[in-house]
Amino acid sequence: MSEAVACASAAPSRPGIGFFERHLTLWVALCIVVGTALGHFLPGSFAALGAMEVAKVNLPVAVLIWLMIIPMLLKIDFAAMGKVGRHWKGIGVTLFINWAVKPFSMALLAWFFLRHVFAPWLPAGQVDSYIAGLILLAAAPCTAMVFVWSNLCDGEPNFTLSQVAINDAIMVFAFAPLVALLLGISAITVPWDTLALSVGLYIVVPVVIAVVARKLIVARGGPALLEHWLARLGPSSLGALLLTLVLLFGFQGRQIIEQPLVIALLAVPILIQVYFNSGLAYLLNRRFGVAHCVAGPSALIGASNFFELAVAAAVSLFGVHSGAALATVVGVLIEVPVMLSVVRIVNRSKQWYEAGARVRTPSRDAANIRSNP
Repeated sequence: MSEAVACASAAPSRPGIGFFERHLTLWVALCIVVGTALGHFLPGSFAALGAMEVAKVNLPVAVLIWLMIIPMLLKIDFAAMGKVGRHWKGIGVTLFINWAVKPFSMALLAWFFLRHVFAPWLPAGQVDSYIAGLILLAAAPCTAMVFVWSNLCDGEPNFTLSQVAINDAIMVFAFAPLVALLLGISAITVPWDTLALSVGLYIVVPVVIAVVARKLIVARGGPALLEHWLARLGPSSLGALLLTLVLLFGFQGRQIIEQPLVIALLAVPILIQVYFNSGLAYLLNRRFGVAHCVAGPSALIGASNFFELAVAAAVSLFGVHSGAALATVVGVLIEVPVMLSVVRIVNRSKQWYEAGARVRTPSRDAANIRSNP
């Protein structure tokens, strides 16, 4: 089946955007304000929460991240990887951006801006930590919020599921070596034991729990029961996300208030890499004649970050008050509004995109449609 036919047939089953997702920017902004204020006025309470650690893992953050990630991972059908062939071009482009471009482009941007351009305005002792946080932010592609972005740009749901499943499988094996490589290139010491523990806690264990739980639910009550549980767990997942933001901005409250310039400077390489990677993925998909309903989520997956994992890894590796944790929190700060702007660009350029895609592959699409009436 051609991509155009697949998109048209899948569109009616696409779920709508919920109330929380629709106003996510507002909730994030409120959490930032509340968390920063609480961290500034109640530093002792947040210091106590920050000290609740086991093997360098902050327990409050770990619990909230599990509550946030596992319900979202339940949406992923890893059997969808068997459908990769339907959208192999879009998946190939996204994998190229996620694993061969984005982490390295972020490391380069962080090195260029933080070590050179912005160095006079940054605390000298924190530059390495800031760079490490930005590398952690870009080293894993987004899992949780991808479904929201895909829905907003009328993305093909089977493509999104397949892409997220593949990325999660790759993360289990590639995240730690990739982070270690980029940190090593940046001359930053790599605590391998803590890095491996972070991968196990925040990737392997949640994926295993979600896979087993999904199979049990489907075996007991079929897809209807799964949808029931997804609907029930959705608010708890979003609630955990908002509480995590309050907690993280509370940990960094004093630094954010005292160093607003640092926040603005850290945002620059993040903004550049989001627009660069989304634009590159979008143009490559257009060049290869990929349907817009695949190119849209491909560009968004290529640009967005698994900030939940980045924050958890930064806290585990460098501590809740580190420059690395602050850098990943800045990523959370700008993730939603920036990705929403990318969604608007993708939606508004649909006519331009499809004109170019049709010019490049009209005969192939026609042949596909004739062979799949």
